[in-house]
Amino acid sequence: MKNAENCENIQEIRNEIDGIDQQILELFKLRLDYVSEIVKFKSDADEIIALERQLEVFGQRREWAEQLGLNPDLIENIYRTLINWNLQKEMEIYNNTENSEAFKTL
Repeated sequence: MKNAENCENIQEIRNEIDGIDQQILELFKLRLDYVSEIVKFKSDADEIIALERQLEVFGQRREWAEQLGLNPDLIENIYRTLINWNLQKEMEIYNNTENSEAFKTL
């Protein structure tokens, strides 16, 4: 990866941005893999929602954003969207697992 100030034209900058975005998406996928697995350790919807943990994450991500010189409101909004989607995914997995467990006992 080239430093931004070393790019010689707009296309080089765009290529670097594209590469960064690809890495970000790969990390989102990796994060989703962990989200999908964490459901194994949760026993009900309250544990999936984990409101205290959500608040902790939002606060910590805001701090990290500030340390990096990023807009903490923007970063919190991104994480709120991400976590809301992850919660839907966790509930889907939990409900499917719960239903499959019920069929095993029949």
